Order: sequence, then structure tokens, then C-alpha cells
Amino acid sequence: MAKIENPYVALQEKKVQTVEKKKRGLMRRLTLYSVFAAIFLILAVSTLITQNVALDEKVQQKEKLDVKLAKLEKGETLLKEEIVKLNDDDYIAKIARRDYFLSDNGEIIFNLPKAKEDSD
Repeated sequence: MAKIENPYVALQEKKVQTVEKKKRGLMRRLTLYSVFAAIFLILAVSTLITQNVALDEKVQQKEKLDVKLAKLEKGETLLKEEIVKLNDDDYIAKIARRDYFLSDNGEIIFNLPKAKEDSD
């Protein structure tokens, strides 16, 4: 089969080649853009996952610190109450008698053995 050689056929072939060349260029650009979009998406997802893990760790750490803070605040309250009590002379005398076996004028200290609890 013989190919027709005239300017119209040559023009049509050139148009077809141009369209095919544009299609190839478009496909290459779309592929390149898709690769960049996929890379960006992977990086974004990995960043979100990393941040989520870090946030969870911080939340757990905050909960532990909140518990510790509550204990410390309770201890602080007890210590403040103890300071108020230590400003009272009667309380100090009571502690001195109890811990150091000191006596007041006219008092006699008796050491009694601690009672045993029988389970029989």
C-alpha cells in the first residue's frame, strides 16, 4: 500500500504528532506532579503520626505530674498545719514528753510494756 505524499497529509501527520507529543508531555507532568504529591502526602502523614505520639506522651506525662502535684499540695497543707501547731507551746511540750520522755514539774513517767494482741 502506497502512502499519499501531499501537503495536506503531511500537515495532518504533523498535527497528530503534535497532539501525541502534547499527550506525552502532559502524562510526564502529571506523573511528576503525582510523585511530588505522594511524597508530600507521605511526609505530612508521618509528621502527623510523630506529633500525635509526642502529644500522647506529653498528655501521659502531664497526668503523672498532676498526680504528683496533688500529693505535694496535700503535703504542703499538712506541713503548714504542723507549722501552726508548732507555734503552740502546749503542742511542743506534748511532743517533747512523748518523744523524749521529758516530764513536767511533779510528773512521774511510767514506761509500760506494749500490749500484745492474742489471736487465740
